[in-house]
Amino acid sequence: MSDIIGYVIGEATTTRTLFISKTIPKVGEYVILRYDGKVVLGMVENLVRGSISLGDEISDSRIVEKISKLEGVKDHYIKGSIRILGDVNQLKIPRTPPPPATVVERADEEILRRIFNPTGVGIRIGVLISNPRVPVYLDINKMVTRHLAILAITGAGKSNTVAVIADGITKLGGAVLIFDMHSEYVDADFTGGVNLILPRINPLNLHVTEFMKLMRIGGEAYKQEYYLRKAYSKVKSTILKNPSLSTKILEMLESELRSFLDIEDYKRDRHSILSIINKLDSLREHYGEILDPLAPSIIYQLKLNRVNVLDLGSLDEEAADVIVSHYLRATLFGRKKYKTGGRGLSFPVFIVLEEAHILAPRDRETLSKYWISRIAREGRKFGLGLCLVSQRPKALDSDTLSQANNLIVLRLVEPSDQRYVQQASETLSEDLVEQLPALNIGEAVVLGLMVKVPAIVKIDLFEGKLSGGDIDVVSEWHKAMNRQEVLREEYEEIVEEW
Repeated sequence: MSDIIGYVIGEATTTRTLFISKTIPKVGEYVILRYDGKVVLGMVENLVRGSISLGDEISDSRIVEKISKLEGVKDHYIKGSIRILGDVNQLKIPRTPPPPATVVERADEEILRRIFNPTGVGIRIGVLISNPRVPVYLDINKMVTRHLAILAITGAGKSNTVAVIADGITKLGGAVLIFDMHSEYVDADFTGGVNLILPRINPLNLHVTEFMKLMRIGGEAYKQEYYLRKAYSKVKSTILKNPSLSTKILEMLESELRSFLDIEDYKRDRHSILSIINKLDSLREHYGEILDPLAPSIIYQLKLNRVNVLDLGSLDEEAADVIVSHYLRATLFGRKKYKTGGRGLSFPVFIVLEEAHILAPRDRETLSKYWISRIAREGRKFGLGLCLVSQRPKALDSDTLSQANNLIVLRLVEPSDQRYVQQASETLSEDLVEQLPALNIGEAVVLGLMVKVPAIVKIDLFEGKLSGGDIDVVSEWHKAMNRQEVLREEYEEIVEEW
């Protein structure tokens, strides 16, 4: 026997209809409408209560009579909107809207399992909030090739969501590369383990723009850029002829710059050349640790069946921008080279960019932003997928965000963030936007090509540990007090013995 919860009322379209009910369904619950010989799936997206005696919301006496029979005669009703998702077999939107008084039934669990647990390759992300017995799986192919954005306020469960997805990919034998801005994943207990990658770059492989970023040479400093390019080109040419000199690249670069000071035609730019030399000294002081002439390319460090974690926690934003830009460029070219028959990166990679609003900001250009955009446009042809993670969606570049055809949106409270995400996504409806502030920790709206229909999901809890999350402040204070007490006692003993 079908579980009738209400009836269609008022004017309807092929994609949306109103319904009236005496029961209280859940927002996000799936329903069935039978009309024109079809069984059509819908999703409850909005609910309000009303009074039959105090208003004229229900003008059809047939519906009033049917509603009264559902739970006995009562004076209130529940009205809501249903988003029509398509017929239950192919999920194609019907060409005709449902007629008034069409029965609204709860969707059968078997139908939901068939929709959210396809027989193809997928990873489990969680369960339906409206029906926890139905697990939700993501189509991994469409997630990687069509890119993903995970958006939420701080503490809503972004890191846990990333961990669940990364662990699921490694269980399938895949490769994940996480640019870890806060060292959250460096010692996580993933199924396949963590392949920790230190942020190291061979200076010989640096692009001049990356050198300039690390040396704090702005784009408007044309003379400094000219002399740096000239010196770097000559040094690089010398080292390629004699690779044993690669460990002395910075010293050779400084020597070449100083030689410019003795050239008559360059003496008028003496101040610019000396400025580059000073900035080269500063480069050694601040970023000498990440410049390693023996560092291998990222394509030789990535491993299959592992969560590859690039630890950026100790770097400032400028250095992180250079590292991310450099590694994204190497990864894209590595895949292109392999696809054309060369020795490059031989397997697809799902790339997770934490703090994406810092790497690809809305209001300024960065080195990473360019390569993120290129991978977003070209990556699907080469098996490179992007996952943009951010707690400040409105600060994220809109063109970059719009390239993510899949969304996992956890709790978002600020209206400007909500509207910004909605503008970047054609599938996030107004009614679903209204649900974002009410989501609990770990709950998310999941939509895009990786799921057949939009869903409100309780994300699974990652079974391994993560370094992120809020600390127990009171506990930390107590530990510090105990340490100070121990140190004080030790000090007093030493003084007494002395």
